[in-house]
Amino acid sequence: MTETRRSVSLLLNIGHALDHMFLLIFATAVTAMAAEFGRASWEDLMPFSVGAFVMFGLGSLPSGRLGDLWGRRRMMLIFFIGIGLSSLLVAMTHGVWQLACALTLLGAFASIYHPVGIPMLVQNATKPGLTIGINGLAGNLGIAVAALITGFLVKYFGWRMAFIVPGVISLACGLLFARWCPPETEAPAKRNNKASIVLPPAMMARVFAVMTATAVTGSLLFNLTTNGNAHLLRERFVGIIEDPASLGALLAGVYAIASVTQVLVGRLIDRYPLRRLYLGIVVMMVPLFLLASTASGWWLLVLQVAFMAVIFGAIPFTDAMIFRYVDDSLRSRVTGMRLAVGFGGSSLAVWALGPAVKAAGFETLLLAMAAIAFVTVIAVWQLPAEP
Repeated sequence: MTETRRSVSLLLNIGHALDHMFLLIFATAVTAMAAEFGRASWEDLMPFSVGAFVMFGLGSLPSGRLGDLWGRRRMMLIFFIGIGLSSLLVAMTHGVWQLACALTLLGAFASIYHPVGIPMLVQNATKPGLTIGINGLAGNLGIAVAALITGFLVKYFGWRMAFIVPGVISLACGLLFARWCPPETEAPAKRNNKASIVLPPAMMARVFAVMTATAVTGSLLFNLTTNGNAHLLRERFVGIIEDPASLGALLAGVYAIASVTQVLVGRLIDRYPLRRLYLGIVVMMVPLFLLASTASGWWLLVLQVAFMAVIFGAIPFTDAMIFRYVDDSLRSRVTGMRLAVGFGGSSLAVWALGPAVKAAGFETLLLAMAAIAFVTVIAVWQLPAEP
């Protein structure tokens, strides 16, 4: 039983890596794809990916509901198979609207993971903070792999292979998950696992308000950085490094180093009050974005590591709040609601990223991100204090 649980946990963590990887393959490969799809630059093709991010957010609502009421194992099987097949479909497209539809379908299947996979992973965890931290590390390593592998595959085999290889891997994971994960005896909604901390209704409402606000601001920062970092690096490294594969390796290093903060934060969450830790993380975002707005070359790379470390480090807090304050029978639905609000709204940032950079440049974008980070600080300040 222990070995089976470890195998299932491993696949759930791999699923998180794949989830983030699939959503960022396009952002990494878009420069190479633009000419083939009749667009002059990546900024002109980027808006066609907005459907994936809209569905990644809005699809979390039905995904979370089905996870609680129908079963998390079934939904994870649909995730692995669906995201793999839709990635292969993206590789077969030839027109911009075909591409947009295939990416939207990929986003719909990608929406399953967070409201289903994370509650499934932590439902029996003895150290939920560490479990969430390791899972977050896996997801962010998926972002790093997207930067590294996509750059390599695009350079040597073409952009279509950058979607085909992960698609095949996801299908293989789905088959392994079907074999190793035992069927659920009952749907999560029928269980009676209570939250570890029970808050009065007024305080619970405040926590939900903070989760909603930070979901929006955190998702905006996450989408703007992970979709824009490759292009920011390319622009600010002109004359230093211009090879796409080398830039992809640098960006993969940024994500890999920054990802370690999630494990550290996860360990701290199990030991210290959430509000104090969360504030300490988000306060650092503001000066880092301000400094990055004018930096270039190697200094920019150092600042990218720093601001991605705090963005990644802030991610476990929402899942930790849900684990701490929400009954297991409701966790998938609550996670789905906060993702629908957060990523549904912030998906517009992906649509606007290309045109905004084309019109105002990355300096203005980074200043705007500093302002968004300041709003996050104000929201986190409203969390209730814990002993």
